[in-house]
Amino acid sequence: MKRYLKGGQKRFAKEVIEAIDEKKRSITFKVVEGGVLEMYTSFKFIFSIDDESNGQDNSVVTWTIDYEKKSESVPAPHALMDLGVAVTKEIARHYSLVPN
Repeated sequence: MKRYLKGGQKRFAKEVIEAIDEKKRSITFKVVEGGVLEMYTSFKFIFSIDDESNGQDNSVVTWTIDYEKKSESVPAPHALMDLGVAVTKEIARHYSLVPN
């Protein structure tokens, strides 16, 4: 379960691992409970790692958000996209891949 703030309110999202694809180096998380499902019929995060083919020892992390809005008035999940970026940076810092 992930806890986060939205508009100053404490929220949560409970997710399950829906798929692991070792060949594509990806994990798909499906949200099954929480505030996200108040606005979206379905919501998934897909985390994948791609090796850059430039001769260096680098990888690119891609977060894909697959969602279906309950109505056209529901905004795109920009705050959750920002969360994915923040999590990726924190992981990189933890493994000393980027400076603080």
